[in-house]
Amino acid sequence: MSCFLTNSSVGKKLVMSVTGCFLVLFILFHMSMNLTVLFSREAYNMVCEFLGANWYALAATVVLAGGVAVHFLYAFILTLNNYRARGKQRYAVTVQEKGVSWASKNMLVLGIIVVLGLGLHLVHFWSKMQLVEVLHSQFATDGAELTFHPANGALLMAFTFSKWYNVVLYLVWFAALWFHLTHGVWSMFQTAGFANDTWYPRLKCVANVVATLIFLGFAVVAVVCFLKSGDFIAEMVNWTPGL
Repeated sequence: MSCFLTNSSVGKKLVMSVTGCFLVLFILFHMSMNLTVLFSREAYNMVCEFLGANWYALAATVVLAGGVAVHFLYAFILTLNNYRARGKQRYAVTVQEKGVSWASKNMLVLGIIVVLGLGLHLVHFWSKMQLVEVLHSQFATDGAELTFHPANGALLMAFTFSKWYNVVLYLVWFAALWFHLTHGVWSMFQTAGFANDTWYPRLKCVANVVATLIFLGFAVVAVVCFLKSGDFIAEMVNWTPGL
């Protein structure tokens, strides 16, 4: 089995599909969690506190990091193999796509942008929340501008997106993720053998709907936090757990 997953093209695509499905499910969960901040900052912070440095949250973080690493590694290997075998036809498929041909030909580039955006997200949020708790610190900081409890995710989100350039960077990240998912979700089904003339339009629609929901869900949080950053910061600046 291990040889099949590492040496076979079909096996590598299967690994890509399984890890991709896992990551899409996590992204949907993360998006749903973020939307909570628009309705209740306190409820969002309760979720942040629950998903802090608890053993289950740390275990999930390790699994998630492994999933991202495996997905990106196999994407790089498959792209390299396809370059060698087909030249510029890197993501040749049995059914020709019409709507996202650019995305299908630039999945690795889009993937790199997504990973860079993930790195930015880790710097802005994970390093000031869960990592701070792992280091047993009671307070997190954002330079000299802000000191807050590491579970006060609503304050950190409002503060981060109060800066217009952060909003722009994240919107670029979300757009790259949209392109990546419009092809990636469909390819996941194709690997499972569903991409025929009957199912292709349906699966393409599913991929577009999933990608668009994810893009809009994340984007609306960033934009609303930017527009209401002053109110959100004033509301949450003195928040502490248990109050």
